[in-house]
This record gives sequence, structure tokens and C-alpha cells, in this order.
Amino acid sequence: MKKNLLLISGLLLATALSHADDPEAADSLIYLKGIVVSANKIQVNRNTVPLSVSVIERSEIEASSESALLPVLSQRVPGLFVTRKGITGFGVNTNSAGTVNIRGIGQGNKVLMLFDGQPQWAGVFGHSLPDTYVASDVERVEVIRGPGSLLYGSNAMGGVVNIITRQQKQDGRRTQVRMMYGSYNTQKYMVNNGYNTGNFSSFISLNHDRTDGLRANSDFRIINGFANLGYQAGEHYKLKGDVSLAFYENQNPGPIDNPMFDNLMDVLRGTTSVSLTNTYEKSSGAIQVFYNWGRHEINDGYRSGGNPRTFRFNSEDHNKGVLLYQTFRLLEGNSFTAGIDYKNWGGHAWNDTINGRIGEIIDRSVNEVAGYLTAQQDLFGKLSLNAGVRYEHSEAYGNQWIPQAGLSLRLFEGNTIKALYSKGYRSPNIRELYISYPPYSIANPNLKPESMQTYELAVGQRIGDKFYAEITGFYLDAQNMIAGVQGTLTNVNSLHNKGIEVEASYYPARNLSFTANYSYLDTNRPTEAAPKNKFFIEGSYTLDRLTLTADVESVSGLVKVGGSEDDKESYTLLNARASYLFGSKDKGLKLFVKGENLTGADYEILKGFPMPEITLMGGIDITF
Repeated sequence: MKKNLLLISGLLLATALSHADDPEAADSLIYLKGIVVSANKIQVNRNTVPLSVSVIERSEIEASSESALLPVLSQRVPGLFVTRKGITGFGVNTNSAGTVNIRGIGQGNKVLMLFDGQPQWAGVFGHSLPDTYVASDVERVEVIRGPGSLLYGSNAMGGVVNIITRQQKQDGRRTQVRMMYGSYNTQKYMVNNGYNTGNFSSFISLNHDRTDGLRANSDFRIINGFANLGYQAGEHYKLKGDVSLAFYENQNPGPIDNPMFDNLMDVLRGTTSVSLTNTYEKSSGAIQVFYNWGRHEINDGYRSGGNPRTFRFNSEDHNKGVLLYQTFRLLEGNSFTAGIDYKNWGGHAWNDTINGRIGEIIDRSVNEVAGYLTAQQDLFGKLSLNAGVRYEHSEAYGNQWIPQAGLSLRLFEGNTIKALYSKGYRSPNIRELYISYPPYSIANPNLKPESMQTYELAVGQRIGDKFYAEITGFYLDAQNMIAGVQGTLTNVNSLHNKGIEVEASYYPARNLSFTANYSYLDTNRPTEAAPKNKFFIEGSYTLDRLTLTADVESVSGLVKVGGSEDDKESYTLLNARASYLFGSKDKGLKLFVKGENLTGADYEILKGFPMPEITLMGGIDITF
């Protein structure tokens, strides 16, 4: 496999295929990725903060032609891996996919997903919501590789994925329509519209994906809607509101050697938020109010020889709160941020028949309140010191102190050295605290939060606007991991992971670019969905109106989800895309085709769920 990987990578570099729709984008992409907001909640230079942050820009998301966001992140962020089981769609419940792991931490929702800084996860079962992360609604993504609990609290133990939603910035109106069709009767439709006039802006989108799936009884349907409105109220204030809705139907066929029938899921998810930001010369901040909700109806199905279920599982959940923070820049080179968070999460679950409810499961919520303070001091233009602490109180388990400290040293032009200590944690969810499923798992209301200490050292080097590379070494010590012991959930397990992450970008010409990343992970015990080696490389070339793309993705030492500790997988995928543009980027028509797993690699990520071999998609993209 290694020889094949080297051969494919060499061919890729030699042919220099491309992803850049805009030839001028390559010259500025290094600088675009140099500004982040997730590390301090305000715009800062990425090289002045000690956290390891990867940035995926809109141009990269657009070039992928993906409707779902998570596959893009899985390729482009070192150390990040997303579980998948089919051509499109993730689903919920047993044998679902879409779990995000960073540095081997993630199973059980230990990586926090955010929309514009607001947490996104289901209130009862605590899982993330992968089918609601739609690529067309995203301006950029900032991924903190490592704990982000100082600013974002629970579930940010392994890392943070902050999805920054789109807003129309250019004056006037812009509409985009996309239609795609491909293997397994997979269809994807998208339309969005952005509008900006004076102090008002809006962005609205609608997506519909559907597929018959790789196997019988694996079809998937989803409709996503998103709207974002903004109003600039004078020089210092901006009011913003958004709403996102997703309705999807998913069928789980079960493992191929023990199939399921009628394992159907009807899910409605929604999120809405309102924020008021303020910007002054010496101070800036925001107040954000958010409310996430969901309605699930699930038929757990039956296996061969069994009987159809006579009842359905139902749940309604919520995750709501208020986030308030303010940053002050009172002294030269100094800034500090103070914030207060209030969150309430939980919900109601029951079993239902056509004759009414037959059993209550849970009806409960949990309140959490936290305060935090962070400070950064820049010295001599060469050194930045960063530290902070968070105090969190939960009515479920008590109190948590979350410290963080680090530095960033810039000795010469383009060079950055970072060192960081950080702590992360995850609160036990409603299911773990209060819902029992004998004999498989018995809830435990005395569970304590999972916690993790992380130590990092990173070195980065930029050469002009043509080349950037960064290498990061880390060691993490995770304690109080929740697991079942004789059926009862308890805090017993520990993890000790260490590894190396590398990411690099090279732009030798305006129409030619290369990006690559690699991660190596060593765990003290076998961990599902945490590959030992993960490698990705993409070459790019644009010739007039023709854009060609090719990439190689390689994974080895992956313990399959649902398999034994010795059931490991290794695979290498070759993907390619081609597009031709008629007209301009803002007013034109683009035809495109793409192929995934072009060598037909046979592999699984979830045990018993073979991934598609060669898949082909074609489509049309119209902008006016």
C-alpha cells in the first residue's frame, strides 16, 4: 500500500491538478488563514495565540462541491477524522456516523460543534448533529485541535469546530443554483441568495439531498433551510439573527452479516439565535441568545426472524442559553476578555404506539452557569503570553475549574514557536446520568465530568505568500472517561495519547497550488475511529476556464467502530474533480464532474458497513 501511495502522490505532484476556481485566491489564502476569531472570541493573528488552529476557507469548501461539511474537514484538518458509512447522510441512533474525533478524542461528543460560537448538540443524548452542517451555509471553519473548554465549556474536551455562517458582504444581490446527480441515484439540489444594501444584509439557502444508498434499506432524504439577517446599527453596533431547519429521513440497514429491517428515523432539527455585537477602539464584545431543538421519531426495527416493533421511540430535546463577553484593550499590547455563559439542556423521551404513549423514559434538564477571564500580553513584537481560567457550576455534578496558559514566540520573519498547556472536560449527558437500558447500560446520577490535560509544542514557518508549514507535537492525559462496568456506567477509563500533526501549503504560481497534511497518533489502548496515520495531499492547477483537481487520502491503523480491538482498517483513496466555467464567477455557468475512490478501494469505517467503491457525480452550477 505504501508503494501505491508514493506512486499516486508522485503522479499527483507531477500532473499538478487544481482546486482553485479563482487564480488570485492562491496568493492570498495564506494570509486569509492567518486571522482567527475562535481562539480569543475576537479577530487575532493566528501566530499570536498558542492554540493549534486550522482554518478552512469558503473557496476550499466551494471547490469541493460537497453538500455536507464534515467530509471536507476530515480531509483538510490534520488529526481530525469523521466516521462515515455511506455515500451521503449520517443519521442518528445506533450505527450512526458523523462522529468527529480529534487526536483520538471524540466518541461520545467530546468535540464541540459551534455555529458562530454557539454550541450545537442534542439535549437528551448529547450527540452532535452532523446532517445539519451544510456546506452551502458556511463562510469558513476554524478548528481548535485540542481543548477549547476555557472559552466554550463542556464537550470542548477534544477540540472545537466553529462553523462561521455566511453573510452577504458585497453590495447588491447574488443567487446561486446547483444540481448534482450520481451513483446510487444520488441527487443533490441547492439554491441560495445573498442580498446587501445599505446597513442591511441577508443570506438564505435551501438544500435537498437524497440517495437510494449503497445497499437495500439504506436510503436517505434531507431538506435543509437556513436564513441569516444582519443590520448595522450605526458605527459601533451590529444586530444579527439566524434560523436553521433540517428535516431528514434515514434508514439503517444494519451490519451486512446481520441486517436490520424497518430501522427508520424521522428527525426534525432546528436552531435559532440573535446576537448584538459592539465594536469600539478600546473594547469589543457581544451578547448572544440561542435556542436549539429537535424532534426524533425512531423505529428501532428488527432482525431476520424477529417481529416488527409495535411502538416507536420519541424524543423532544433542547439546548438553549445566553453568552455574554467583552474584550478590553486598555494598555499597549494587552487585551483581556471577560465572559459569562448560561446554558440549559435536556428534554423529554417516551415510547409511543398508535393508541398513545406506553412508557415515559425521561423528562429533565440541566442548568449550567460559568464565568471566565482570559488575558494576552504582546512583548517587543516577538513574544505573546496568553492565560485564562474558567469556573463552571453544573447542577448535575458541581463545580469545575478550567485553566489554560501558553506562549507564542516569533524570533524572525515568518517563524512562530508555540507552547500550550490546556484543560478540557465533558459533562455527562442526560442519557448517561438518568436513562437506563438494562442489561446493556445502567445510568449513574453520580457521574463526574470527563477531563483531559493537554501539552503542545508547535513550530511554523511562512516564506512570503508562497509557502507555509507547521508541525505540532502533543501529549494528552484524559481521566474519568465514562464506560460500562458490569452494566453500570462509571468513571473508570483513562487515555494517554501522543502524536504529531503537520500541515503545509505551497503556491508556486497564481494558478498552481498544493496543500497537504499528515497526522500520527499513538494511543495507550485501542481507540475506535482514531487512525494511527492519516495523510492527505491535493494538487491544483487552473488553465483559463478549466479547473482540474486531484487528491489522495490515506488512512492506516484505524480501529473500526463496533469491531474488536484487533479489527483494524487501512485504505488509500484517489479522488478527482474537473469543472469548466462559462461567464464569470459572479455571473456564469459551471459544469463539473467528480469521482471518489477511483481505484475502487474496499474498506469499512463502521464494522459491517462497506463504504462505496467508485462513485461518480456530475452537476451544473449557475450564478447570477
